[in-house]
Amino acid sequence: MRDSVKVKGSFRLNIVDPDGSIVGDSGWVENQITNEGFRDIVRLIGAISGSSAVTHAAIGTGTVPGAAATTLDGEQSVRAALTAATSSTSKAVLFTATFASANSFVTATKNIANIGLFPIVTAATGTLIAGNTFASSSCATNQDVNVSYALSFS
Repeated sequence: MRDSVKVKGSFRLNIVDPDGSIVGDSGWVENQITNEGFRDIVRLIGAISGSSAVTHAAIGTGTVPGAAATTLDGEQSVRAALTAATSSTSKAVLFTATFASANSFVTATKNIANIGLFPIVTAATGTLIAGNTFASSSCATNQDVNVSYALSFS
């Protein structure tokens, strides 16, 4: 008998004005899992040393990460801590995070266009696990960005 496991991910971003109104919505977009991301999944399943849990998200102004990418193109200076949720009957995990304007994740109005997931060692390290681009959206310094990122196994 032969079993196969597929990994699929998707994300959604909302840009939120100070009054709470949503002024930008990427809709759900499928992600690109990098080679290092697949290796981390194998490490988790095989209990191989050196694996890292996904703990942070980053947003950037760049392009789609390639399979061999280890960084997020145009990454902004602040990563957001993720909250992970799943259930015992689920084959998916939903990560959520907020890039708060109070944390100055953008220092001037930027056209954000990509997102990535990272295991974090320090605020500036960790190898890109998965990510992709979305329709570029203008984000001002007084706006928050809410992220939902799902990874599912089938």
